[in-house]
Parts: sequence; structure tokens; C-alpha cells
Amino acid sequence: MQIARSPAGPVFLVSLTLAALAVVAPVRGAPADDSPFQTQRAFEPSGPLDRLMAKRLAAEGLRPALLCSDAVFIRRAHLDLTGTLPTADEVRRFLGDTSPDKRLRLVDRLITSDAFADYWALRWCDILRVKAEFPINLWPNGVQAYHRWIRRAIADNVPYDQFARELLTSSGSNFRVPAVNFHRAVQGEEPEAFAAAAALTFLGQRFETWPEAKRQDMAAFFSRIALKGTAEWKETIVYPDPEATETISTRLPDGSEVTIGPDEDPRRVFVDWLTSPDNGAFARCAVNRQWAWIFGRGIVHEPDDLRADNRPTHPAVLAYLERELVDSDYDLRHTLRLIVTSATYQQSPIARDDSTRSELLLACYPVRRLDAEVLIDALNGIYGGGEGYTSMIPEPFTYVPEEYRAISLADGSITSRFLEMFGRPSRDTGLFCERDNTPTKSQCMFLLNSSQIQKMIEGSQRVRQWQRLAGQKPVAAIRSMYLTILSRPPSPSEQATAVAYVKGSTRTGVVDLAWALTNSKEFLFRH
Repeated sequence: MQIARSPAGPVFLVSLTLAALAVVAPVRGAPADDSPFQTQRAFEPSGPLDRLMAKRLAAEGLRPALLCSDAVFIRRAHLDLTGTLPTADEVRRFLGDTSPDKRLRLVDRLITSDAFADYWALRWCDILRVKAEFPINLWPNGVQAYHRWIRRAIADNVPYDQFARELLTSSGSNFRVPAVNFHRAVQGEEPEAFAAAAALTFLGQRFETWPEAKRQDMAAFFSRIALKGTAEWKETIVYPDPEATETISTRLPDGSEVTIGPDEDPRRVFVDWLTSPDNGAFARCAVNRQWAWIFGRGIVHEPDDLRADNRPTHPAVLAYLERELVDSDYDLRHTLRLIVTSATYQQSPIARDDSTRSELLLACYPVRRLDAEVLIDALNGIYGGGEGYTSMIPEPFTYVPEEYRAISLADGSITSRFLEMFGRPSRDTGLFCERDNTPTKSQCMFLLNSSQIQKMIEGSQRVRQWQRLAGQKPVAAIRSMYLTILSRPPSPSEQATAVAYVKGSTRTGVVDLAWALTNSKEFLFRH
């Protein structure tokens, strides 16, 4: 390992020879038997999803990747389901468990955890535009109520049809009836704006691309919504307009004609159609969005651009998951479990054939960078400390303690330099593409050479413990560092290289190794 220091002080990585710092990306061919990323177990279908996937890959002449190692799986499952790295002790216990069902049990534990509710609430808050300030003016009280409601729905595993119904049909104060913030969190108060939000969120369709007549028909279902303020600061009441008494004749998005009487809430007529088991579009959008959140792209991509000429990569898999969601009475946790316990999900990131097509068609696990919130939480979790959050307009709830986890932030208006640099979405539109996990040069330079990362590592109590341990038991120190940062033990060659380097200078060697592992693609990417 060759590491040099820049004149400013922070470590600058010139050349890293540790195998752990190799690029984790789909590559052709099998690596050595001691690869930390995969086992020698072949892909074996464990259910309908895998059988459909295997058939699709065979038709394309692609071989599924070998299954990932236990170390990769525990890290992957923790990150994808909870947005949180496993602890070193959790990794040790999992690797030492010889039970054949330990991966299934891990998924079941994670999917019912508080961290799961936190992380998947963040995902839904992105889609539902949970933001206090311009251009989504929910205001802080509304944001807090909305976020608590969303998180509780996820924690309680509220059926998806009920979740959608409450969001689309609730009336009342946005401070006291949190679901009405679905309408409040729209840029505009005209029926077309509400209709566009409903189409995007629950049908995965871009309202602006519809023909004019279809847009007018859809808007009619939201034409009796009224909003008014109260004496309470920034409170808004959403309610059916009592002055809108005309009979409405319109069409549902599938072309069916409906007539809505003067005493009916048109939103309820729309939701009855939307959540009907006969309406596959509703369930299809939901499971496709789940797939995108797990694999980085939907079976139809973008997951909010479902249309006839945007064809799915795996139509049979999408149809299977759609049926499973409906048959389970819209249990989102059920379909998510089907995905993350499949052999498809458990593939290694190392492709056996052409890497571009293999990743696109999921003949391997697709490598992608950690979300901004997940990354800063991981760094703070390893090294201690916290993030300094700010808000453009200071109001109640805008002070957030530094130790508060980023994945638990309710308000999209509260941010930090790190979160903005690493692509946290603005939550202005509810589009999937607002979150940008594309690596940039500025991100690389920040992680390699910033004083924030330097202070985080050099001031860490955990790093000081590693330094003391390295002076007496260097092998134990190196193993602890790998298990904590990369969620796996070092290979024999990595351990020998790291021990030799750290022995040269225990204090600086441990800091340099910590900085090197933190800047590795193995740490920065989901794999």
C-alpha cells in the first residue's frame, strides 16, 4: 500500500494495493475461490419469481451470477431494507450461524424493525413530497404530522389500498388529519395539479403526456376539492366544496364512463376504481416501484413512467408480483419479502457474461452508490459524531441535533452540504429521478481530501481504540476495522498487507487504513 499526505494534511490516496479496494463492479468470469463477494453456489430457483427470471435470462443467452457470500448478503440486506450498516458483532454472529434458513430469518427480522420503518418512510416521503418550504409549502407542523403518519403506516404494514385511499380521500386539517397533506403537497390548487399527483404516485404515469381529453376526465375526480386557512398559523383545511353541486359525467383512466351525483365525493369514485383488484395498473405501479428501490431501476424504468411504449425488461416477473400483491390483500411487506428472499436478489455482483446486459437484465446484482442519507449515517455510525443540518427559513422543528440520523429526517427542506453534494432529492416533484446517486468528481475529492472526513476519522473514539489494539494485537485490530467498515473479515492477503502497513506506524497506519477502506468502492457502493 502506498499512501501519501497532501500538504494540507488530509490523506490523499495515490495507490492502494489492498484487494478490498478493488472496483466492485460487474465483470466477466469468475474470480478466485477466496473472493469476498461470492460463493461457489450456483443460482437455483427458489420460487416462481426465480423460475420466471431464469427463463428470461436463458432466452437472452445469459447465465445468472453465482450466489453472493454471507458477508455480502448481510450488508446488502441491511442497506436495502434499513439503510443501515450491520454492526461488527451482527456480522460475526451471522457468519458464525450455520442454519440453512439464516438469510430468511435475517430478512424477517429486518423487515419488522424500527430502522425499516425509518428508511422506507424516507423513500415514501421522497415520492409524496414531504417538504415544509418552497415550492412545497406544507410548513413544519404539517411535515411532522405527515411524516409520523407515513412512518406509522409502514411500521403497521397498513394494506396498500387502504394507504392510497386515505391519502386520496381524506378531508380536514393538514395538522390533525395528516393524510390530507397529499393534496397540500402539490404545486397548485387546481384539479389538474391534484390529478397529476395521483396519476404519478399511484399509476406511475406522467399526466402531462396524456391526451387533453383524458386529462380533463381525470381532473374531474378532483374538481370538488377546496382549501382554506384557519386562525392557526399556516394550518390548511382540505374539504369537499359544498358549492360544487353539479352532476359530473366523466371517464376513468381505463375509458369507463361514470356519473357522479351532487352529494358524492368524486375522489371516492376514483379510488374505488383505482384500488379494485381488477385494476392491475395500481398493483403494477406499486411492485415496480418496490423493485426499483431494491435494484436501482424498475422492471419498467423509470418506475413513474409506465406507458405502452416503455416495455418491461421482465414482463412475466412484473405480472407475477402484481398478482401476489392483489392476492395478499395489498400486503407490500409480502411482495418485498418475495423479492429479497429470491435467488435473483442473492446473486453476486460479478457477472458471468457481458456485464452491461447482465446488469440490465439482472443476471447479477447491480452495483450502485449509497444514498446520500445512508452514506453520511454510515460514516457517523462508524466514526461517531454527527451532521450539521440547516434550513433556509428557520421555523419550529428546523433545529435538528447533530446526532440525529439522516434517514429519519422528516423535512426535505432541512439539509446539509453533504446531503446536497451526494444527490439527496429536493422533493419538489415526487419523481424517482430527483434522487441522483451518480458519483461525481467533487464527491470523490470530498471523501479523499476534506477536512470534515479528516476530523471525523482522526477524532474518532473508535479509531483510537483500534490504534491501542493495533499496538498489542494488530491482527485483531485489522479484523475489527474490516468487519466494522466493510462488513466482512479481511482475506489472508489483505490481512497480511494491512498488518505490515500498520506495524510501521500504529497511530498513522490505522488512520490511513480507515481512510482507505472508507474511500473504497466496496464501502461506498451497494454490492
